[in-house]
Amino acid sequence: MDPVLIGGAALVACSLPVGWFAVASAKGNGREASRHLKSKTAVDLHELLLTRSAEERVVGPVVQTLARRVRRLTPKGFMSSLERRVGLAGLPASWPIERVLAAKLILGFVSVVLALLVLSGGTTRTNLGLAGVVLIVGYQFPDLMLTRRADARQGEIQRTLADAIDQVTISVEAGLGFDAALSRYAETGTGPLAEEFAHLLQDVQLGTGRRAAFEAMLQRTDVDDLRRFVAALRQAGEHGIPLAKVLRTQAEELREQRRQRAEAKAAAIPVKVIFPMIVCILPTLFIVVLGPAVFRIADTF
Repeated sequence: MDPVLIGGAALVACSLPVGWFAVASAKGNGREASRHLKSKTAVDLHELLLTRSAEERVVGPVVQTLARRVRRLTPKGFMSSLERRVGLAGLPASWPIERVLAAKLILGFVSVVLALLVLSGGTTRTNLGLAGVVLIVGYQFPDLMLTRRADARQGEIQRTLADAIDQVTISVEAGLGFDAALSRYAETGTGPLAEEFAHLLQDVQLGTGRRAAFEAMLQRTDVDDLRRFVAALRQAGEHGIPLAKVLRTQAEELREQRRQRAEAKAAAIPVKVIFPMIVCILPTLFIVVLGPAVFRIADTF
C-alpha cells in the first residue's frame, strides 16, 4: 500500500480522539458563565460569550442540528431501541439521544473515509475484509459502548441490591417509614442503585403514583431481582403483610441467589480454562520438559 495513504489513514485515526473530546467534553466553562450571570455587576456580553467553551459555542449547536435531522430520518423502532439502551446505561443527561446519533454519524463518516483509503491500495480480498471491519466497527462503536455500560450497570445493581435491602430493613425496623428508609439509603449509598432510588423518590414527590414510579424504575434498570422485589412489595401492600418481614425475607432470598450465581461462575471456570491451557500452557510445558531430551536424542543419533 502507498505510504502516503497509510499516513493519511493514521492522521484520520489520530483525529478521532480530538473529535470525540470536542463532542463529549464536559461543559466546565459553563459554570464560569453561570457565575457571571449571578453577579450583580454589569457583564460584557462579548466577554461572557468568550467564557464558554468551544464545544458550547461551535461544536454543540452543529452537532444538535445534525442529530435532529438524522433523528427525523431514522426509523422509530431503531430510535426506541437506542433510547432504551441509553436509559439502561444511565446516561440520559450526559449523553442524550442526539449526542449518540451525532457520534454514530461522525464515526460512520470517518470509517467510510478509512475504508476508502484501504480500498485505494487495491480491491484484494484482504483489503475488502479490512474495509468491511472498519465500517462495521466505526458505525457500531457507540452501540457497543452503550451495551457494555448498560451490562456493567445492571450487574452492579444486581450485586448491591441485597445489601441495600438490608440497610432499608434496618431503617424500617428502627421506626422509619419506607420512603424515609429509601431516602436515607439514597443519601448515604453510592452507585446506580442509590441513584435509581433517589430518582424514584423524586418522581413520587413530583406527583407520580407509587406504582408508576416503580414501573419507570424497572424500565430504567431491567434487573430481574429488582423486578421480583417490587412485585413482593406490591403484594405486601395489597395483602397487609408487615413490610419489615417482607424486606427481611427478600434480603435473605437475594443473598442466597447471589451465592448460587457465584457458585455457578466458579463451576464454569474449569471449562473456560481448558482452551487457554491447551493452546498456551501445555505447548510451553512440553517444550521446557521435552526440549532438552529431543536435543540429546538428536546429538546421539
